[in-house]
Amino acid sequence: MSPAGTSSILTRSPGHEIFTMMEFRAMILKRLAIHFALIVSVSAIDLAAQETQFPMPKKEHVWLQQFAGEWDSTSKSVATADHPAMQFSGKFESRMVGGFWVLNEMTADTGDVQFIGIQTIGYDEEKKKYVGTWIDSMMNHMWKYEGTLDDSGKKLSLLAEGPNMLKPGTTATYRDSYEFKSKDHIIATSEMKNEDGEWLTFMTGDLKRRVRDSQ
Repeated sequence: MSPAGTSSILTRSPGHEIFTMMEFRAMILKRLAIHFALIVSVSAIDLAAQETQFPMPKKEHVWLQQFAGEWDSTSKSVATADHPAMQFSGKFESRMVGGFWVLNEMTADTGDVQFIGIQTIGYDEEKKKYVGTWIDSMMNHMWKYEGTLDDSGKKLSLLAEGPNMLKPGTTATYRDSYEFKSKDHIIATSEMKNEDGEWLTFMTGDLKRRVRDSQ
């Protein structure tokens, strides 16, 4: 322990300069500060590099941009033994969420009840399939989609499992399809696969872009 009023003295080696303990500590602290600054700088560079590695939208995501806008829809249900055919009008509003997802909201007045449906569609690069969800105001089931484009690149078909409309308590495979006849016109089709493997159409829709969106 140093006598009061003095500080310890360190020599590097005979013939070299002499350091006081305070100077020695100051030198160590300075080196630690430089070392810490280097670590922070490297970490910042690494973080910046990681931040620039966000995925970029692929051509499959760009395809979804065709939906964006406001559409007027006319839907028709197919007549069955228990229910007559119905026709009703509605709106289909679509917007992109970032560059990867499209969010579609459909509203319609069926006469007895106001219908609201919300759909998401994206593309899973690992599965090589379009994916998405559908919920609406008439069911407590969330539909989960997987699908592909046809060879023409104009028709998207999405498959999902859900409650069987013909046999309550069982499930069936459904297919929602969207065919772009032009940038301002979509034909939508909803089908269910029966026990024989046949697709039964139960709903069709005609969507036309509102005039101000096509200008």
